Formats: sequence, structure tokens, C-alpha cells
Amino acid sequence: MKRISAILAIALLALSACSSGDKKSPDKTKDEHEQTKQNLAEIEKKSPQTYIAVSGHDKRNLIGQTVVKGTLSNNASVTSFKDVDIEMSFYSKTGALLEKDKETIYETLAPGDSKNFKTKYFAPKGTDSVAIRVMGAKSE
Repeated sequence: MKRISAILAIALLALSACSSGDKKSPDKTKDEHEQTKQNLAEIEKKSPQTYIAVSGHDKRNLIGQTVVKGTLSNNASVTSFKDVDIEMSFYSKTGALLEKDKETIYETLAPGDSKNFKTKYFAPKGTDSVAIRVMGAKSE
């Protein structure tokens, strides 16, 4: 008799553990997902330079201009950016900073998107290399 009641007690505990009453409705899950996306979008909008990567290279053309070709990539999850502000720093062979210029790339970058850009400058005399970095962007 004690054995049967012990088996029944274990069976009842197992059944009650399997049927937890903490199920979320699909609407509640969808609302939580939307709230998370909104929070993430706010974070991404505050610091676009964190989510936009820039890479590129430079060369001289026949008339002495420095041609900078590069790629902007949006690594954000939900935020689109546009009108990306970049800063180009021109350096000598010894690493001395000669000049800084700012330019805006008028493109729209969706999440996960990449865009190429090209710009030309009459770089200062003695320029050996150009460094590019993202200063900011507008969010859509």
C-alpha cells in the first residue's frame, strides 16, 4: 500500500511539473519582440560610428589628385543610416599628420548593407597615406 501511494505521488508530481501554467500568448511574445527591436534601434541610433565600418585605399591620378576609394558597411541589426560623415587624415612618410578633411557620403545603408564610394582630393604636398574613419551619420 505504501508502495502504490509513493508511485502515485511521484506520478502526480511529474504530471504537474510537465504542465506549467506559464505559457505566453503569441501576442505578448510579439509585443516583447517589438519592444526589444525599438530599444536596440535607440541604442544603434546614438552611436552610428560604432555600427558603420569603413575601409579603403588611395592612389594618385594623372593630374596629381589623391583618389580615395572605399566601402561603407552597416553592421547594425535594425537601424538604417544615411549621409555618412567621414574624416580623412593625410599623413607623410614619417607619420606626421599633414591635414584632415571631412566629407559626407550621401548614401543610404540598410542593416547589413555595404556601399562603395570614391572621392578625389588635392592632398597636401608630401602625402604618403590616407586614414579614413566614420564621424557620424543620420538615422532613418
